[in-house]
Amino acid sequence: MKATYMYGAGDVRIENVPDPVIKHPTDAIVRAVRSCVCGSDLHPYHSMPQSGAGRPMGHEMIGVVEETGSAVSTLKKGDFVIAPFAFQDNTCVFCREGFQTSCLHGGFYGNPEVGGLQAELARIPQADGSLVVVPGIDESSELLPSLLTLSDVYLTGYHAAHMGRVSAGKTVTVIGDGAVGLSAVLAARQLGAERIILMGRHASRTDLGIEFGATDVVAERGEEGIAKVMELTGGEGSHVVLEAVGHMPAYEQAYGVVRPGGVISRVGVPQYEEAPVGFGSLFGKNATLTGGPAPVRAYMEPAIQQVLNGEINPGRVFDRSVGIDGVPTGYRAMNNREALKVLVTF
Repeated sequence: MKATYMYGAGDVRIENVPDPVIKHPTDAIVRAVRSCVCGSDLHPYHSMPQSGAGRPMGHEMIGVVEETGSAVSTLKKGDFVIAPFAFQDNTCVFCREGFQTSCLHGGFYGNPEVGGLQAELARIPQADGSLVVVPGIDESSELLPSLLTLSDVYLTGYHAAHMGRVSAGKTVTVIGDGAVGLSAVLAARQLGAERIILMGRHASRTDLGIEFGATDVVAERGEEGIAKVMELTGGEGSHVVLEAVGHMPAYEQAYGVVRPGGVISRVGVPQYEEAPVGFGSLFGKNATLTGGPAPVRAYMEPAIQQVLNGEINPGRVFDRSVGIDGVPTGYRAMNNREALKVLVTF
């Protein structure tokens, strides 16, 4: 089969590798129908040291079950499924508490043991807990892009809003106009936010943000951007700040615009360890810091129904499509800001 590997910063290749096989009774083999390139894939694309071995890439996929292990009881060959970006048993104590990304028997894709999901076939561990069947969907459905976003990007934006306790009447500031940031706008609108300020400077993206529900756009960054948000909020700041970037300047903007008693919810994968959370930033404001990797499995069934009902169309974040051989081009397009999010078709 063909699969995507990264060998170093900027070095993405499509390799012919052996098809995956069932290793454990709880595994399933899934044939990819759609995958995509994630903004978080660009972090190693910028900084990964050169390696002769290569790293399998991809963690978002929808597809069709081809084979199941002997212990798999809820899936059968031919089922159309969504694979969340982390695998989990969905039964351990943390899964039951709604934090499946901390599953005691789970893990993440993109390593030699499990492989990546930017590939024609994938081995899915803990298949009963990880794969979610979508009934009545075939490979020609126009809903495929939106269903794919439930693997990660839309439900990561939803997780930000959920953890930030977005509700009716609140003012929300979303930092970042990438696919996760725009998804956070859509989710905040779904949860009833009264005002949504989107901080981003790419008009083609912020225009989609407005269609998703943003009421204001702030193109300025840094202190200038903070001042603009404070002006828009009458000097009070935002009840909730959703940080969807992961770099320190975005975090600094977040605590600059959060209001006293507010919440900063981070879902941008942080590219730093030390954070300037001191007396004068969060402590003095009685502000809450939350967020993390989204347990998308916890939110999956209601979101599938919203997509099937036409209530949300998060697949609009995809603005370019490539086949498996075009994935390296897709990485370059996203890195160069020529594409918002690249869909991979099989």
